[in-house]
Amino acid sequence: MKTARSKDGEPPEDWPDNKRSQKDTDARWTKKNGKSSFGYKNHIEIDSQNKIIRKYSVTEASVHDSNVFEELIDPSNSSKDVYADSAYRSHEKISWLEEQGYRPKIQRKGYRGKPITWWEKQGNRTRSKVRSRVEHVFGAQTMKAGNLIVRTIGKARASTAIGLRNLAYNIVRFSFLMMKSGAISAVPK
Repeated sequence: MKTARSKDGEPPEDWPDNKRSQKDTDARWTKKNGKSSFGYKNHIEIDSQNKIIRKYSVTEASVHDSNVFEELIDPSNSSKDVYADSAYRSHEKISWLEEQGYRPKIQRKGYRGKPITWWEKQGNRTRSKVRSRVEHVFGAQTMKAGNLIVRTIGKARASTAIGLRNLAYNIVRFSFLMMKSGAISAVPK
């Protein structure tokens, strides 16, 4: 007998406890560029100068990036420039940033029948040089771990695993920065 999830996302009540304990009922599906993924997202805010993760948030994969935007803004950050990709661009977000005293540096996006202008493309190119540093963090995590898959059940455990991965990245990055500055000579293996 095939049972499915109810519309509210909860598993069917007739599932036995053993089956229920093996299913991640907190995780959700998402689709990006035609590829479906099940699980969680790691949203991060970094120091663009040193590539250190300053804040992070873990959500179900179905949560849009823009929903955690305000949560990731760190008021203790000395820079008031906020770089983000076009998924975060909206009149509300830009107004909120300006009200808080930030300078939005969010990528422009085109719309059907109204592509971005040459000047907007040049601005996007300039902003991408800083914004791409976030992708370097995910690339480094992928290189170290081999992938970004978290094999846990439940959001609490996934958040812990992702938080530890972010912490490990920061430790490695900090060690690199210390060696580069000459503060330490080598990191023991």
